Amino acid sequence: MESDDKGLVCVTGGTGYVASWLIMRLLQQGYTVRTTLRPHSGQRDLSFLTSLPGATEKLHLFHADLNEPDSFRAAIEGCTGVFHVAHPVGNINAIPEDELAKMTVEGTLGILKVCAESKTVKRVVYTSSAATVVYSEERREVVDENTWSDIDFTGNETHYKHLEGTSMVHVDDVASAHIHVFENPNAKGRYICSNGKLSLTELSVFLSAKYPDIVIPTVDSLKDIKGFSKSICSSKKLVDSGFKFKYSLDDVFDGAIQSCKEKGFIS
Repeated sequence: MESDDKGLVCVTGGTGYVASWLIMRLLQQGYTVRTTLRPHSGQRDLSFLTSLPGATEKLHLFHADLNEPDSFRAAIEGCTGVFHVAHPVGNINAIPEDELAKMTVEGTLGILKVCAESKTVKRVVYTSSAATVVYSEERREVVDENTWSDIDFTGNETHYKHLEGTSMVHVDDVASAHIHVFENPNAKGRYICSNGKLSLTELSVFLSAKYPDIVIPTVDSLKDIKGFSKSICSSKKLVDSGFKFKYSLDDVFDGAIQSCKEKGFIS
């Protein structure tokens, strides 16, 4: 662990997959971290956060609610940077689409307002989704930070019920990319973090060859799936800024398979 104190930052949505990994890396690199949890998060086991190396001294937990953006003020005030990773969770399928979008947008704008009013915050890194770039009636082989998804096309679920393929990246690379753009004084705008794409057919062949002891859907069983083929997400802008991906697709699946075995999901 790096010993130098790199300052105070805030990570929203600390119990999430990406956020918790980001917190781990920030602590390792010498940051003091404040993270926000939903008010009822106290009912769950938080040892995966509180037991992280350095957490006793440098991790501080705050309760905040996206429906009340001002509740993030206490966690943000005094920080030099904010990583806004929190998004609405729970049974989101039960929430009308317009209401969910309003909750997300107003919550994010409210947090940005708190950051703007802060006398200390110098940079905000907002975690979004590849869904903002890959969906459009205009088929593009490669998409980048200048691309935006078509809202009407994205809203039609029949287009993506069965995806023919998807882009992938290791969560540790995602966390490292967050820190990279935060620390890079020249970073601005959007950054795509993707390290490869596999079609369902390619995925079947790849997994079957790599893990012959695990039952994988065969190519023949997938041939009749006619889904929407996502474009390749280009990370050229991120790489050109000096970022280096650490993990290959082999590493991604090795880690995923090992984790599933450890948790008893597969044998």
